[in-house]
Parts: sequence; structure tokens; C-alpha cells
Amino acid sequence: MSKTPPSMPMDITAIRALLPHRYPFLLVDRVVEAELGKRIRCYKAVSGNEQFFQGHFPAQPVMPGVLVIESLAQAGGLLSHLSRGTGADTSGRVSYLVKVDKARFSSMVVPGDRLDLDVEIRREIRNMTLYAGTASVDGREVACAEILCAEVVA
Repeated sequence: MSKTPPSMPMDITAIRALLPHRYPFLLVDRVVEAELGKRIRCYKAVSGNEQFFQGHFPAQPVMPGVLVIESLAQAGGLLSHLSRGTGADTSGRVSYLVKVDKARFSSMVVPGDRLDLDVEIRREIRNMTLYAGTASVDGREVACAEILCAEVVA
């Protein structure tokens, strides 16, 4: 099992090979940086065509905060998968969100924004990983949280 960093940027095809999420819940479009075992930088291009904008809110669309947190969790999942190295068998393994701490929302995310996702691994214990993530738009923090995920065999 090699721990060679993947070539960057990683596109949606490479992301889909690592994450089980699919439309409309695949919330990472591109990986632009990864320091294996430490940190990752991804982004989500927020389009006015996103399904959630139909109801949140039709006259003033805002990306739900819970989906911003989910985007950070998916970025963390990508970091964990990449850190295991190429050739690691991830089939049948799924990561579940266990806990969100210190979540803070400081600005709204709206259509046309590019949501930058910076996530680092804080701690790993057995099958659990604690991530610290920050989401930003145009260099300005819009949300942050500590996220605990557990990987299980499905």
C-alpha cells in the first residue's frame, strides 16, 4: 500500500471512486490540496440549481448550515481514504457522522459562491477520526466545526 500523494486537482470522477455519496448529497466537487494524514483542501461550487434551494428558501436561497457541515465531513472522509494510500481496500466501509461540536455559522452561503473546505485530522482512535474544519467563501470564514466520524463495515 503506497502513500504517494494523488495528483492534484482531483476531479469529481476521482472523488466518486472514494466516497459512497451521490447526487444530490455528494457535496465536494474538487480536491485541490492534500497532505496525507494531516489536512485537505476541497471545494463545492454552489449552483442556483441545487435541489435544496427549492425549499430553503425560494425567494432568498441559502445553503442549509447542516449541508455546509456535511461538506466538511465529506472532505474529512476523502482525507482519511487518501491517507490510507492507494490500494487500500475501502469496499464495504462507510463513515458515519457521530458528533458535531463547536459548530459556528458566521455568514450565509448563496448561489454563485464557491465553498472552500479546509479540514485537518485532530485525532484518530481505532475506527474513529476527529476532524476540525473551516468553510469559507472568498477567503472569509462562513462556518467551522469539530466533526467526529466512525468508520464501520457495512
